[in-house]
Amino acid sequence: MGQAIARAVRGPLNWRSLRWKIAALVAVTSCAVALAVGALVHRSAFDRSMSLGRDRAFSALLAEVDTYRRTGDAPQPAQVPPALLQQARSTGDFCTWYDDRRPDIPWMWAAQRLDGQVLAVQIDMGSEIRGLWALDRNIVKASLVALAIVVPLAALAAEPSNRRLRRVARTARRIADGDLEARSMMGRRGGDEITEISATIDSMADSLRDRLLSEQRFTADVAHELRTPLMGLVVSAELLPESEATDLVRDRVRVLRALVEDLLEISRLDAGAEWADHRPVPLGRVVAECVARTKLEVRLTVTGEPVVDTDPRRIDRIITNLVTNAHRHGRSPVEVAVNDTTIVVRDHGPGFPDGLLAEGPQRFRTGGAERGHGHGLGLAIAAGQARVIGADLTFANAPDGGATATLRLHRFQRWFEDVLDGVSASRPVVDQVHG
Repeated sequence: MGQAIARAVRGPLNWRSLRWKIAALVAVTSCAVALAVGALVHRSAFDRSMSLGRDRAFSALLAEVDTYRRTGDAPQPAQVPPALLQQARSTGDFCTWYDDRRPDIPWMWAAQRLDGQVLAVQIDMGSEIRGLWALDRNIVKASLVALAIVVPLAALAAEPSNRRLRRVARTARRIADGDLEARSMMGRRGGDEITEISATIDSMADSLRDRLLSEQRFTADVAHELRTPLMGLVVSAELLPESEATDLVRDRVRVLRALVEDLLEISRLDAGAEWADHRPVPLGRVVAECVARTKLEVRLTVTGEPVVDTDPRRIDRIITNLVTNAHRHGRSPVEVAVNDTTIVVRDHGPGFPDGLLAEGPQRFRTGGAERGHGHGLGLAIAAGQARVIGADLTFANAPDGGATATLRLHRFQRWFEDVLDGVSASRPVVDQVHG
């Protein structure tokens, strides 16, 4: 639940989200388009300004030529660009030159050779260039305004697809967590790749559920079919005369009987046919009784006197399997610690294999050879029983060696502890407890 809330809060702020990737792509595309259009508009406006400047310079030069021919007086402006003088003297034709040596005071020059001398005029281009700069600023402002509008719209437009993808992801996570009835239920709506992914995941869940149900039915059927001949074997083994061979046969029959019972229990757990009989129990005393029934050497430590709301029969099954597994696959000393509502079972063997830590206990998988031999059902049954009572069972390896299994239970309500202590003995409270 906490992880789901964290994902929901982090989702809109996750910069790796497809929403923001689409918005970033739209922003980059918009910037590229704005840059290309702005460059074209800038170039067109600049060429137009230059053309108008040349026309004005040509008109001014014609007036100077007419004045020279009438009066013979042709005043020369100062600082005529040398390149313009050279061009006018070499060609003898009308020529122009844009002088941007000082960007704040640009000029358009026009010159023509006449009677052995060069007549030149200059036209102020400041207003045209300032108008061009104003055009550039307006283009940038318009582009920013467009980005401020287009990018949020792109993020909003991508949200329906993101929502559908998140729905598919949630369905996949539920299936991975064991909920084989989870479906995205998108049908054929949309007809796009997301719909195809959704339909594929739903189909995969259907196939996985059918195969798992088939496996569960097969396991249950095999276990049930084995019970009848097994009971015959048990009776027959008890009738055999006492001998070493008889003891060996009886031991193998007991192992086979335990295996069949484990298979039946696994099939019931997988089918969801088990439910817990919750009631308040003193955890320390229950665990002590469970450890005593195993008849195995265990160091038991109980801290406090916690009272939990659980099923003591299933607690007994979990503790028995964990302690038995620790003795079978680990090394002594085996320690059981009860601290508040947490039970820790630890051995000092080679520890759990990496596959079990990554995937959890699996049936008929005992991990590495160093963990010994067995059917791999004990931890799977313990994990299934923990799910039935709503407890958390986790597996880890201790830093200084050894396997550690931690069972976390839920503390019983304080008001019921008061009832047990005799602090509150009112009838309505008792009725609520029984209810």
